[in-house]
Amino acid sequence: MAVSADYKVRFPESDDLYSILATEGIEFLLSHSGEVPLEYIHGKTICLFFSANWCRPCKDFTPELVKLYGNLQNRGEELEIIFVSFDHDMTLFYEHFWCMPWLAVPFNLSLLYKLRDKYRISRIPSLVPLYSDDILVAEDVIGLVEDYGPEAFPFTKKRKEELKAIDDSKRVGGQLEKLLTHESRNYVVSRNGSKVLVSKLVGKTIGLYFGAHWCPPFRSFTAQLIDVYNELATTEKGSFEVILVSTDRDSREFNINMTNMPWLAIPYEDRTRQDLCRIFNIKLIPALVIIGPEEKTVTTYAREMVSLYGFRSFPFTESRIAELKDCLKKEGDSFPKKVKDKKHEHELKLDMAKAYVCDFCKKQGRFWAFSCYACDYDLHPTCVEKQEASLV
Repeated sequence: MAVSADYKVRFPESDDLYSILATEGIEFLLSHSGEVPLEYIHGKTICLFFSANWCRPCKDFTPELVKLYGNLQNRGEELEIIFVSFDHDMTLFYEHFWCMPWLAVPFNLSLLYKLRDKYRISRIPSLVPLYSDDILVAEDVIGLVEDYGPEAFPFTKKRKEELKAIDDSKRVGGQLEKLLTHESRNYVVSRNGSKVLVSKLVGKTIGLYFGAHWCPPFRSFTAQLIDVYNELATTEKGSFEVILVSTDRDSREFNINMTNMPWLAIPYEDRTRQDLCRIFNIKLIPALVIIGPEEKTVTTYAREMVSLYGFRSFPFTESRIAELKDCLKKEGDSFPKKVKDKKHEHELKLDMAKAYVCDFCKKQGRFWAFSCYACDYDLHPTCVEKQEASLV
């Protein structure tokens, strides 16, 4: 992700912009319909958008900024964005400007260099709000917009802290509906397209499952999670539900994902998907976050629990995992430390293994095994017992 320059959190007044324009003899800005007098932007919140047609991060970010601009205009916010081009020639400048609904300074390399130096632009895209010195501005406005969209406005440090506090409140928990819904949507969807009210899920243990179809580890873990989900559907009588939070690249991949899953999902077109990734700081997929029946976050590491303990890890609390570890230790203490297998020349040692295939019954095993490190030979403890019994 490209970020804005590392400002020292204070910005000059917009009067400095007018002074720089005056030194270059510029008395107007550009719009798609022609020249716009500088008086047009007086009294508005001004943001300088430094970008270029040749810059891939700029071209990726611009549609997000267009969406934000339109939303804020509809809200009646007095915001004006002014494009400052880093392009190499006027053709590229106009090609890039064509997709922008806001204003631009005329293409002028001398002007660009003065604005770049004045606002200390070290990388693009950069979005620079022009406030007086007594207003502190967020250091990474581009990142703030990418994370929060229109809610990032007015891009101040105070607003960023407010948004972080809201995220912290949602992450700690207390209200499932606040976490998963907003004023335009109060439901999640099933794979057949039916809507399930989030209010109907209150009181259940919820697994927020982050991932994408293109990710091989996600596809592999999904098969394991489906087994756990189906097992708990029987043993826990519907008290566990999974909600997919897709990070797929497009709706086609999302739909492929959903056809293979028995659980629910946040709609693909809903921004809540990105919000949840930010709130729970999801950096790697797959990830499984557990929200308990009391609507509070239980763990953000449930993937590891499920990988190790399967359905037995439910309800995914620290006390449950401690209980499982204690049971495993007691089970291990009941086995001999070494055994001899009649079909294998070496002595087998008791070992803890996350997963293996038993060389006697050919079935997958987990946790305790009798192993030969030299030959990659493993036996279930029960298979050792069966062999010993057959010799009697």
